[in-house]
Amino acid sequence: MNVLSEDIEGDIGSVPRCQSCGSERVVKDAWACWNRDYGLWELEAVFDCAYCHQCEAETRLVWSQPEVPQNGRIRELNDAFRRDGQGRGSVMLTVGIQGEGQEFLEAAVAAVQGFDAFGEDNDPWGEHDFGAVEVRGQKVFWKIDYYNPDLTAGSENPANEAVTHRVLTIMLASEY
Repeated sequence: MNVLSEDIEGDIGSVPRCQSCGSERVVKDAWACWNRDYGLWELEAVFDCAYCHQCEAETRLVWSQPEVPQNGRIRELNDAFRRDGQGRGSVMLTVGIQGEGQEFLEAAVAAVQGFDAFGEDNDPWGEHDFGAVEVRGQKVFWKIDYYNPDLTAGSENPANEAVTHRVLTIMLASEY
């Protein structure tokens, strides 16, 4: 385990662990305030006391880089939205896609939903946020972008559904 520091938040992407057993199942006492605009609790203050569920005891926290990349949750959310329409998001069809007619549009959407040919060349971060498919002899691109819930800026955390609105754009490659 690559320990960064004790009881002080580490670098972006680092996670807190129990100093005794190394578990990530740790909690701290905190106050939360209800945000009626977003319909969720927002952390207001975090206190010193930390507890480990694994040890079932108080602990001190150490911060380290996770062994598993953080993009796994983003990949799950992207796949659920693209394949099944689950989660908060919008689908944008470009003028070129719409101009090909209803049958082409439906075939393009079905091809994007069924896409699973991810690899290093088209998915270097493992987030399943881009792909290219062939639809009736035409190359079609699709991509997923992450915005905040009111679509005024990028999402601060695409792995968190509560603060992310996904936008799936489907376009002809010639429109790119």
